[in-house]
Amino acid sequence: MPDIRTLYPVTSTQVVTISLGGLVNDSANFLQGWESTAVNNTANVDLDHLVSGIIKAGTTPTLGNRIEIWVYAPRRVASGTPTYPDVFDGTDSTETVTSRNVLFSALRLLHTIIVDATTDRDYFIPPTSIAALFGGQLPQFWGLFVINGSGAALNATGGNHVIEYLRVQAQTV
Repeated sequence: MPDIRTLYPVTSTQVVTISLGGLVNDSANFLQGWESTAVNNTANVDLDHLVSGIIKAGTTPTLGNRIEIWVYAPRRVASGTPTYPDVFDGTDSTETVTSRNVLFSALRLLHTIIVDATTDRDYFIPPTSIAALFGGQLPQFWGLFVINGSGAALNATGGNHVIEYLRVQAQTV
């Protein structure tokens, strides 16, 4: 019987398309944020994606405030077309969710960053499994939603924020 092992394809690290430069602060409501372009896994059929990255704080964030990173996936896929929950549409754009309860019911929390009161500090997102957030199965499509509640807009330079994912496949040996 063959063994099944983890395979990381040679070109396995992919950048998530999300425009975080200058993302406004919403520490009052934690409803407004930025949605990434959805990742389409229908061609590669990966088993998992490990998300990691860096988000850079802006000028004078408030000690103890937070940045939340959420994952959305379609509630259904009909004829290859995903239908996303609430206000999500799979495009790199600003969004305001209907309520925190809708957010909690429709998305999965990937990571929370607690900020210092230090301007331009890099905060790291450790490699986190998307499949684990969805019961062990990687959705056909998924994307990120970042809410900045740091007390100040994020660093304005888009290139100072990088979120990427590592593709995970299986191989028989």
